[in-house]
Amino acid sequence: MISLIKEVARGKRGARDLTYEEAMQGAEAILTQTATPAQIGAFLVAERIKMESSDELRAFTDALRARCLPYPMEGSFDCAGPYDGRTRSFIATLPTAFVLAACGLPAVLHGSPSLPPKWGVTLTDVLQALHIPVLDASREALTAAADRTGFLFAPTERWCPPLGELRAIRQELALRTVFNTAEKLLRFTNARHMAMGVFHGTVFEKISQLLIDIGVTSGIVVQGMEGSEDLSVEKRTRTYVIRDGVSELFIVDPELYELQVEMPEGEWTTELQAQTTLAVLRGEAELPYLNMVLLNSAVRLWIGQKAGSIEEGLYMARHAIEQGKALQTFQAWSEALKPVSAS
Repeated sequence: MISLIKEVARGKRGARDLTYEEAMQGAEAILTQTATPAQIGAFLVAERIKMESSDELRAFTDALRARCLPYPMEGSFDCAGPYDGRTRSFIATLPTAFVLAACGLPAVLHGSPSLPPKWGVTLTDVLQALHIPVLDASREALTAAADRTGFLFAPTERWCPPLGELRAIRQELALRTVFNTAEKLLRFTNARHMAMGVFHGTVFEKISQLLIDIGVTSGIVVQGMEGSEDLSVEKRTRTYVIRDGVSELFIVDPELYELQVEMPEGEWTTELQAQTTLAVLRGEAELPYLNMVLLNSAVRLWIGQKAGSIEEGLYMARHAIEQGKALQTFQAWSEALKPVSAS
């Protein structure tokens, strides 16, 4: 491990990217904790300063996936957002997932309790506030609920135990590490369709190629709200769309679909996230949040090949909400997890 640290910690001019094999060696040392806490911290900080290469990200993702508990779902759509949560925007991906499932596109969300650097509100926080104890639910209960409804939530640190074991050191470092990207790429269902959020537009091509390399055949990389996979309805959003091994820039303009609207400003608490999620599914939400879910659902239905166009996806999403199908899917899923038991 020391030799790897020397290569990545020589400063901006002297540091070099590791090969895939070298990065895999480092990942194995960290995940098995044969490296000491000091060595793990030094490596992660050095990588953060240097910035991870595609080979390094792929190696850490592969090493984590080898330790995951997968649950294949044919034709599923993986929605991968930031595990450090949100503080300034609505987590539209949650109600969007139930819209997708109601439209016949199996949807997957995954997450864990909040992490640095943001320490924001996470999916697990919101689901707990909705009285759905996903962190305590058994794997059997979660997969049975997915079979029944077409929606799966995977508690990442239980389905990929090494990430739970590394939580303490990540909290102590309190900065973004290679794991902030790798944990979003685990694809517990082996999904071929995927939406992934990025914070910086400079990583579009790197992340798009990485998705192609790990087996995503139809996907979208979004420079979304707070680095999430959620498209804005307030302004245009830059994305890269992946189709059959090729990625290209695609601008999503909410005005084209008559969905553009100004978003209210404010701090998003866990309780407000939960209330707004239910309001959207009930068809009672304020226009900005309804439009946000409609746009994100429409684009993902198109990416997931359930709709021939974004316009068709918009029609399908609106129908799923207005006819109560998305709410019924959520209710069926939540009821399937009550009562739950840990295992």
